[in-house]
Amino acid sequence: MSETARIADQLRRAFYGEAWHGDSLFKILKGVTAEQAAARPVANAHSIWELVLHIAAWDEVVRRRMTGVAVAELPGKKNFPPVLDASAAAWAKTLEEVRRVHDDLIAAVEKFPEKSLAKPVPGKKGAHYNFYYMLHGVVQHEIYHAGQIALLKKR
Repeated sequence: MSETARIADQLRRAFYGEAWHGDSLFKILKGVTAEQAAARPVANAHSIWELVLHIAAWDEVVRRRMTGVAVAELPGKKNFPPVLDASAAAWAKTLEEVRRVHDDLIAAVEKFPEKSLAKPVPGKKGAHYNFYYMLHGVVQHEIYHAGQIALLKKR
């Protein structure tokens, strides 16, 4: 198995299940209502919904970087997009969209040339910031926010 296939597998596990760390993002999100997703049970913290939108935003950034687009950072509302419609239909659409964006990222990682993992990421500075570092980082990013969501869900 290639390294890119292993990374894609880790992305898949973090989202859909059978990850070593515990529950996947979508296992944690199972049963979360639009009302729960939009709630702010912790003052000055992001809602579950905002965290899910944030995960999707960064999955898309990583996928775009893999095509050679230099995306340095996401400013303000692009980093944590606001929830403009807190309806059940909008929540279902958000979950569908985050799955689509994540599946597109997995597909891109599976097709990414293994020899390119050591190449620098466009728009990022530092010799250490190569595709290998970024792709492992996006797995860690999703697991980190899944943990936050699990805690918010319990409140």
